[in-house]
Parts: sequence; structure tokens; C-alpha cells
Amino acid sequence: MTSETKSKPSFTPRRKWSVGFDLCVRTLVVIVVLVLLNHLTGVFFHRQNLSQSIKVELSERTRNVIAAVTNEVKIFIYYDRDEEFYPTVASLLREYQVLNPKLHVETVDYLRDAGRALEIKREFDLPETTKDEEKNYVIFKSGKEARFVPGNFLTDTVIGRNQKTGELERRATAFKGETAFTAMLLWVSNPKPLKAYVLQGHGEHSINGSDEVTGYLNFKSLLQQNAIQVEPISLLGTNAIPTDCSLFVVPGPRNPIPEIELKKIEQYLDEGGRLFALFNSYATEADSGLETLLSAKWGVVVTDSVVIDPANAINSVKIAPGRDITIATYYEHPVVKGLVNYQLNLLAPRFLGAKRGQENSGDNLIVRSLFASQPTARLVNNSAVPAQSFVLAVAVEKKPVPGVITTRGNTRMVIVGDSFFLANEQVKTFPANRDFAYYAINWLLDRPQFTEGIGPKPFTEFRVVLTEQQMANLRWLLLGAIPGGILLFGSLVWWRRRK
Repeated sequence: MTSETKSKPSFTPRRKWSVGFDLCVRTLVVIVVLVLLNHLTGVFFHRQNLSQSIKVELSERTRNVIAAVTNEVKIFIYYDRDEEFYPTVASLLREYQVLNPKLHVETVDYLRDAGRALEIKREFDLPETTKDEEKNYVIFKSGKEARFVPGNFLTDTVIGRNQKTGELERRATAFKGETAFTAMLLWVSNPKPLKAYVLQGHGEHSINGSDEVTGYLNFKSLLQQNAIQVEPISLLGTNAIPTDCSLFVVPGPRNPIPEIELKKIEQYLDEGGRLFALFNSYATEADSGLETLLSAKWGVVVTDSVVIDPANAINSVKIAPGRDITIATYYEHPVVKGLVNYQLNLLAPRFLGAKRGQENSGDNLIVRSLFASQPTARLVNNSAVPAQSFVLAVAVEKKPVPGVITTRGNTRMVIVGDSFFLANEQVKTFPANRDFAYYAINWLLDRPQFTEGIGPKPFTEFRVVLTEQQMANLRWLLLGAIPGGILLFGSLVWWRRRK
């Protein structure tokens, strides 16, 4: 009777060993899956931005540039791994590498890998410095061509007071890595850089000028970011437009251009040149001479009528307050296709137009309107003309004539009735102005792969800053406490069930 009432074990020894073996196998499988997932996410990773305020995904323009690279490019992240923005730099460049296997990224920590760091420093002749913030570089190399960007150039910073200590400190507000890296990639992946010559000597905006109102230094920087070498040029005397000129820029002349120089510009255009002409709205009393040339041979009418639109003026504009034009009407053309949802801002531009028969022409010469003012705009010097929408920019293209080969290709022009909208302050204040210049440049140079999407913009990055002790605690929590707790709980369940 006693033997019958004696409790029997829940599991036989064989069953116990079976359960234990099953537990070990399942645990091993989970560990293997976690390791494989970690490896796969390291190789095939994707970042999804959940907040618009920290949107850092690659722009369509950058993706097009990366896809266009056909030669091998080595990218060296010459950085201190503990530097604040190193993870952001490394993560961004890994996205470049994923999009094109011809890009090879290598990190060289000059504090932990002194031997390799010395090799890199000697190979690329990196500058000597004692300041830690000036030791970091990102280097791009393809063949014999190499360029590098300093780490401290990748961030915009402001100086403010620490709320706790009250001391002045420098704080990063924006990261400009994508703009800089894409520019470097363009430089090293183009064996023969393009050249832009900017006309000077007739009261034009200075291409090297830093003045907010009249300087064009930011525009020069934009050209350089597109792998275009920039040089000022004078056409006085025997000087001609060089044969290596890929783009000729006329930035708002205030004084007449001599006839001999106009002949040189005419010859350049006849040979298939590319012209980016910007007219100064404060020089309408005396034509530069370029107006006559464009009207006579290229079907473009540049009037002396200045357009204003007080109903849509932005009072914050420093230059000519109340006389600026906000653009909201765009025509169908590659130059402005990416700007439909953005607003250009021009300063008292001149009214442009096409000669009768040229607009929407079906022959070899085609003139297209690019954008126009809002219907509330009016002319300053002609009150008889009612308020209406005025065309302020046009694009010109001369298609090839069968059997005729031009020296430079097919003539292309972008002509705008204002030159101040690309001055330093306007380019900085209105991103759409900069983007228009970017699209115009690449359309003129016949680079369609770069006229899609909006160019890269700096983004503000918000960081969680942890002390070393907090990082250590977090590491133990993630690597020890959580897995250990799960293992302990599983062991207790197994121990209870084995009885």
C-alpha cells in the first residue's frame, strides 16, 4: 500500500536529460541567431529616420553621385574614435560604401594605431598641429588624385554659456558631412575637373568677395563642391575665353562690356559654349551690351523694367527691403523641376522674355521660361502695365544641326534678371537660391544625374551624452544583467519542473 501511495517522479532520468539537452540546444540557437543578426546588421544595415528634426538620410543627389562612380575610391577616416562626431562620420561613410562597392572605407585611429597613422600622414602630407580638434581628417583617394577635409570643417558651431557652470563653450549645431563628402567624391572620381571662368572688370560681383551684399564667395564654394575649378577672367586685350572653359559666368555687370569682349563671348557661344548670365537690376540705365547680343542671336529679351511685388515681399531681407520677389510659379524644365515646393527670393529683378516665335520653338534654338513672379507683381518704371506674373529667368538651348560639329558641344544658357540673389547673404538665407544655382550649373554642364532631388543640407543632431561610469553601467546592464536575468529565470523554471 505504501509503495502504491509513494509519489512518483515527474520525469524519468531519461526525460530529465532530454529536457536539459533541449534547453542547451535552444539557448545555443538563440545565441547563434543573435550573433548572425549582429553580423548581418553590421554588413547590410539601414537607418530609418523617425524624426524630421534629425533627418540625415542621403539625398537623391548624393545617391546619384555615388552611383556614377566607376573607379575605385579609398576613403580613410583618420580620426580619434573617442571624438564626439566620429560615430556620425563613420556611419555616414558606411552608407556611401553600401551604395557602391567601389568605395572602400578604412578607419585609422591615430592614437591607437600609430604605425598606420604615420603611413597615412606621410602619404597625404597632412599638416602638423598640436590642437586635438585639428588632427582629424577624412581623406578621399582615387588613383593619384587625393583630397581631404578637416574634421572641424564638418560641423557648424556656436559659442554659448554652459547653463550649469556659466562658462563659455563651443557647441555643435549642425553636421555638414554629406555636403563635404559628396564634393570630395566628385573631385577624386573625375580625372579631368571642369573649369568655370567668371567675368570680372565691368563692375561684376567679385567671385572672391566676402561682402554679404555683393560678394560671390558662397557661389564659388558651390561651384567647387560640384568639382568645378573656378577662376576669374578678364577679356581685355588679346585675352580670349580659354579652350578648357566648361562654364562661363557673367555675374551682374554694372558697366558696359566693350565690343571687342562681346565678340569673344559671341564666338564662345557660337562654338557651343555654356553661359550663366545674371543681370544687375541696379544697372538698367546703361546696358552692358550682353542684352543686345542675346536679343539679336539667341532670342532672349532682357528688358530694363524692374519688377517688384510688395504684397509678397519679405521684410527681413537686408538688401532693398520691400523690393524682393518671392517666386511661386515654375515652368517645366530640369533646372527648376526640384524647386516646385520651394520659394526662390530675388531682389528687384529685371523682366525677361523670348522674342516672338522662339518660346516653345520647334527649331534648333529653343528658349524656355524657368520661373515667374506672382500675379501681384508690377513694374517700377511703367505704371501703365497692370499687375501680372512676369518671367524672370529663361533657359536657352541650341540643338545640334545635322552634319555640323561645334568645338565645345551644344550651346546652353541660363539667364536670370537678378544677380543679387546669389550673393553671400541671399545664398545663406534662402536655401532654394543655392539649390537653383546647383541645378542650373549641372544642367548647363549636361550632368543630368545631378539634377534630381534637393542637394544635401546640414542637419541638427541631438545626442545623449553619458559619462564613463554611466556607459559602464549601461554596458553591464545590456551584456550582463539582462541576459543573466533571463538565464536565471530559465534555470529556476527548469529546476522547479525537474522535481
